[in-house]
Amino acid sequence: MSEVNSSERVGGWTRFVTARPRLALLAALVITALAVFAGSGVADRMGSGGWEAPDAESTWTTRVLEREFPASQPNLLLLVDSGDVPVDDPAVAAEAVRLTERLSAEPGITGVGSYWQTKSPALRSSDGREAIVAARITGDEKGAGEILDRIAPDYQGVHGPVEISVGGPVAVRHEMQSIIQEDLLRAELIALPVTLVLLVMVFGSAVAALLPLGVGIVAILGTNAVLRGITEFTDVSVFAQNLTTALGLGLAIDYALFIVRRFREELSAGAYPRTAIGTTLRTAGRTVLFSALTVAVSLAAMMVFPQYFLRSFAYAGIAVVLLAAAAALILLPAALMLLGPRVNALDLRRLLRRRRATPAAGPDAPEDSGRGWARLSVLVMRRAPVFAVVTTVGLVLLGLPFLGVKFGTADDRQLPATAESRIVQEHIREGFPGSPGGGLEVLAEGAASPGRYADFKERIEALPGVRQVNGPVTGDGFAYYDVLPEGEPVGQQAQDLVRELRAEPAPFDTSVTGTAAVLVDSKDAIADRLPWAVGIIVVVTLLLVFLLTGSVLIPLQAVVLNALSLTAMFGAVVWVFQDGNLSGILSFTSTGDIETTLPVLMFCVAFGLSMDYGVFLLSRIKEEYDRTGDHEHAVTFGLRRTGGLITAAAVILAVVMVAIGTSRVTNTKMLGLGIALAVLMDAMVVRSLLVPAVMKLMGRVTWWAPAPLRAFHRRFGLSEGESAPTAGQDAEERPGVTGRERDKITAGA
Repeated sequence: MSEVNSSERVGGWTRFVTARPRLALLAALVITALAVFAGSGVADRMGSGGWEAPDAESTWTTRVLEREFPASQPNLLLLVDSGDVPVDDPAVAAEAVRLTERLSAEPGITGVGSYWQTKSPALRSSDGREAIVAARITGDEKGAGEILDRIAPDYQGVHGPVEISVGGPVAVRHEMQSIIQEDLLRAELIALPVTLVLLVMVFGSAVAALLPLGVGIVAILGTNAVLRGITEFTDVSVFAQNLTTALGLGLAIDYALFIVRRFREELSAGAYPRTAIGTTLRTAGRTVLFSALTVAVSLAAMMVFPQYFLRSFAYAGIAVVLLAAAAALILLPAALMLLGPRVNALDLRRLLRRRRATPAAGPDAPEDSGRGWARLSVLVMRRAPVFAVVTTVGLVLLGLPFLGVKFGTADDRQLPATAESRIVQEHIREGFPGSPGGGLEVLAEGAASPGRYADFKERIEALPGVRQVNGPVTGDGFAYYDVLPEGEPVGQQAQDLVRELRAEPAPFDTSVTGTAAVLVDSKDAIADRLPWAVGIIVVVTLLLVFLLTGSVLIPLQAVVLNALSLTAMFGAVVWVFQDGNLSGILSFTSTGDIETTLPVLMFCVAFGLSMDYGVFLLSRIKEEYDRTGDHEHAVTFGLRRTGGLITAAAVILAVVMVAIGTSRVTNTKMLGLGIALAVLMDAMVVRSLLVPAVMKLMGRVTWWAPAPLRAFHRRFGLSEGESAPTAGQDAEERPGVTGRERDKITAGA
């Protein structure tokens, strides 16, 4: 056999990442240190809102009211508790007036008003023991939070005969931001050691277990730096940091698991480190790159929505996916080049292997790995119709509760029951007539006579679902009415009233805002853009999976089965978080609805992760099918090689998501626990049972494609199949072998 040229055996990318591994790792260390510096304080620059559509009618109306009538849009509420005496007691009133005047003099505060100034019944509790001082903190979320931090300590607590608690939307958001930061740190402290233990159990080797963790840390720190830069140009939600941690650890571990596992397989088969790395990058490396693209596209679909809450997850998700893939394809091969066979060092399963009846060729020896998965695959394909029907029906049944979903908006009940801002809002919601802050504002633009204003007020009062109308309050070219709806402030009746108010003819231009109006506009914005987001995900997924497999049917199968894997998550979200089941165990308060943007976010993230595992499985099936042409053997081989890997990756990612799900903020809890369930269902049910069953039922037609598409795939598609390295190839890089000795080995081969 003639000597094979090294450039053919070791591709350009392999030479690049293994040429100077120490220099590559040193550069990565420096860049990571810079990322730590650049990303420091990123959470303080993030917002805790972003659910409203910026181009919606309610958003524009709110801005006009903030400018023209600051008192109409209070975001700071001081709850004044007079104890056992009425709030009209002279001593209480004198202290409340003094605090109101002091608040009016604070920089950055406008539109201050109180019960003692207006005598409005809506600002006094039904029992007469509490009343409200309302104000507006000017500026954006970050500026408002800084002002709140400055003034809140001076007002909280006991002041003579009264006790003050701080609430209002700005306090709720600021406290939510602080709690999320604290919970994220706790989640990381939980997830990292547990993940390390699981990785050691998967690899046996402590050295191999540390590599995926290192890739994840690099991805997280790099993404924080990217987000810090993005905050200079646009708003970013603090919730996105949870996704950064989850995907940074989860996907980095997935990719590193796949690469390290393949590298160890090649070493076990007798390859030398550089050859093993070359084979790994041509096979597992391509799969990782493909997987990263599919996940990034699923997350990028959230860019089509106007709400910065959703767009923030796209920013964070795309950055962390690409950085995780880059670290796995650049830094990890450099580390493996330096380690070589020492990647198996500190093997904690050594004693167990010594007791086996048959010796093992290595920690990932092909003859020892995946026998249980192979048996499962054979069993499933033997009873393919039964497994396909039972699994599909079971997943559909688990998703049925989602048919009763009700969409709402996030409020103070997202916070733990001990949060001060939530306590204030609950006192107001339960003890004050009309629930101040839960009404609708109708803005009238253009000058009009008092008679026309009065006539329009009567027409509003005649609408169904209206409890009370206050106003109009007039200004320079504008006026507004405060409309209190019947029932819940964001219930269906209030949402119907928003549409009635917008449709009501008026002698001037009108627009509507308020909590229910923001919800209506948010739902409309999502419904308008959702087909585009789903279309982007489906079309790009079909294209990428076709490029990977060359089949027309497998991409369709991948999309349908991925969608099925999400049914349990969506059903559980409604059954648990909307209906309140398990609320005591999970420590949250059910509001009877689901925040509108959460299902969209969970769909994009979970679909991307499902594709991640799907690509891992399909790539090995395709590789073996190309090699042997045996369809059923290829399915069995693919599940044998990746079943344990996918399950281990899913369990590790689920651990990270459950750690995120321990958050005291309900939406974060829902996100973490919901995606953890979706990941486990996908790995343990869809990939293990449904995919083999469906591929068995479809048979060889699975790989069908029309002639033009086959030609297209031959030219542009990806293929992982390749021949094993020859003995001469290994000899070329054997340490300490001279050129003459290498020639002898090559000739002998």
